[in-house]
Amino acid sequence: MSRARLPFAFARDNQVALDDGRLLIGPAATPNGLREARRRLGDTLHPEPVDDEGFQAALTRIYDDGAASDGPEVAFDLEETAQTGTARDLLEDPEDAPVIRLVNQMLRQAVRAQASDLHLEPHEEGLRARMRVDGTMQSIFDRRDVPGRRVVSRLKVMAGLDIAETRLPQDGRIALRLGGRAIDVRLSTLPGHHGERVVMRLLDRSGGLMALDRLGLTDEDAGTLNRLASLPNGIILATGPTGSGKTTTLYSLLRLADRRERNILTVEDPVEYDLPGISQTQVNSEIGLTFARGLRSILRQDPDVILVGEIRDSETAQVASEAALTGHLVFSSLHANTTLAAVVRMRELGVEGYLIAATLRGVVAQRLVRRLCPSCARRDAPDAETLAAFAAQGMQAPAQISHAQGCPDCDNTGFSGRIGVFDILEVDETLRHAIDTDASEVQLRAAVGARPSLMAKALARVATGETSMGEIRRVFGAVSGSGT
Repeated sequence: MSRARLPFAFARDNQVALDDGRLLIGPAATPNGLREARRRLGDTLHPEPVDDEGFQAALTRIYDDGAASDGPEVAFDLEETAQTGTARDLLEDPEDAPVIRLVNQMLRQAVRAQASDLHLEPHEEGLRARMRVDGTMQSIFDRRDVPGRRVVSRLKVMAGLDIAETRLPQDGRIALRLGGRAIDVRLSTLPGHHGERVVMRLLDRSGGLMALDRLGLTDEDAGTLNRLASLPNGIILATGPTGSGKTTTLYSLLRLADRRERNILTVEDPVEYDLPGISQTQVNSEIGLTFARGLRSILRQDPDVILVGEIRDSETAQVASEAALTGHLVFSSLHANTTLAAVVRMRELGVEGYLIAATLRGVVAQRLVRRLCPSCARRDAPDAETLAAFAAQGMQAPAQISHAQGCPDCDNTGFSGRIGVFDILEVDETLRHAIDTDASEVQLRAAVGARPSLMAKALARVATGETSMGEIRRVFGAVSGSGT
């Protein structure tokens, strides 16, 4: 790394960067930036133009050098700074007060690790920080010399919360940047015996819409989703537990449905990604803007396609069904374990069977499992329990299956990234008739007929060596039964 590199804020604002003797310039490079770069490295320097995305990636690579990653500061004299209301870049201000540096360091580490959540947990002995990566918790530090209350106060200041109120839960938002990446942090506090616990959901807004092939869909499943997204009306539901990737699937469906002749609107909590060409509305329960109220308002905006972040109550379920009945295509998520359980859940929310039958077009049940690291996965013959699991699903077990081992490439976890397991059900006439007659889940299963279960789809991932039986047990629980 060049010792002559420019200050980060200057490089970012003037779109010039010095990288080991090279001068990288973005599309909005300024004469002032070019003059300073030439002053530092001489007139013989030849600019190398890059597009905006490439320049932002270069900024992150050059300046995110992992400084101060060996552990938090231990000297804590601090003077809090007021929130400015602008997105703070985590690569700026290396000389900030120790607590500010510690907070920035934790956030940087979580973003670099592509964590979905960052937890701060005060306890009798001190403060513990953990992050959720690929669905599992990893420790950042657990120390008794870290002033937990000052750390929490710093985060509350950044989120615009009341630092004097420590007895009630609070929710806030922090807008950050890491190099060129916009990071949206949703912060939640919860009072506890040893102080306030803080959980932050990290949303990388640069992620955007994801193509179907990146979700882990088979060609057959991708074709089914393409058919569902092209329908003129009806409801398409994504189901699964929290953190199973439902929102990502819904956004990918919007990508398929995004046509110039379609008006697409969403009501979400939170708005996770900025979707170009799509109008998005953030739920705000404090002022009465609920999913149901937002959906009713959207219906007056002449929509063709509507995304409802989640169907949580009977009012939202009813309005969504009525919207689908009146010629709109509605995407939404629902907490249910299987595709057919989604039908039962809609009934529990008060939607009549005839209305479900008339509007429901398809259900996507899904889970996320960790993908085995290709550098260190080892293969062995399946044990008796694995053979029984495959036999219970009517499947032939492979001669060998892969297991997690761990190596430097995967930080000794044995896994690298995650992959989706999907069960996609299209509602045909036979199933529609069973729904209309308020059939039980067992009767609905009989109406659907023999088809691979979600567990069978998961075991197919094991057979191809993409994940392990241990990971399937972690996500699905017992694997010897009939599955879901």
